[in-house]
Amino acid sequence: MRLYLAGPEVFLPDAAQVMAAKSALARRYGFDPICPGDAEIPPAETPFEFGLRISAVDEEMMNAADGIVANLTPFRGIAADVGTSFELGYMCAQGKAVAAYTNVTDDHFARTMAFYQGAVRRAEDGYQRGPDGLSLEDFGMIDNLMLHGGITRRMGPVTVHRAAPDALYTDLTGFEACLKALAAAG
Repeated sequence: MRLYLAGPEVFLPDAAQVMAAKSALARRYGFDPICPGDAEIPPAETPFEFGLRISAVDEEMMNAADGIVANLTPFRGIAADVGTSFELGYMCAQGKAVAAYTNVTDDHFARTMAFYQGAVRRAEDGYQRGPDGLSLEDFGMIDNLMLHGGITRRMGPVTVHRAAPDALYTDLTGFEACLKALAAAG
């Protein structure tokens, strides 16, 4: 099975080493890893055109994959990396195998509460709302209900692991748990 390895690790200064470690682990469990960042992207005249080329190559890689393991550890805020979220949705829409993990144990609601610094109230409509009036998701899920729900409804594993703060994107414990679950499912 060819697995697309999605996550914000591609932004790390040591991205190549982290992705190599993930690829080696995937191979150990019998998977053929496909990593964004591995492909050669032809140069472009503008940054916008280069971005379009990266997007096209990543979609080609996902089209060639049988499944995805997505790192949904919060990135640059309280939620998963938006690119990873797109990739997970893309693979769900194609009916491919999906799995995800996070290296943060606080669920989406707890992280949103922390973002609002506890200034949340129950409104007359029954929803919990932040000071901006926006309702909060409180479903006990690791991220937005469409991400966690999409995986769970497709019988994919969702792994939660508490990594050290300095290893949020390099601790592969949750990633390995996803590989084990996918390998056991056959």
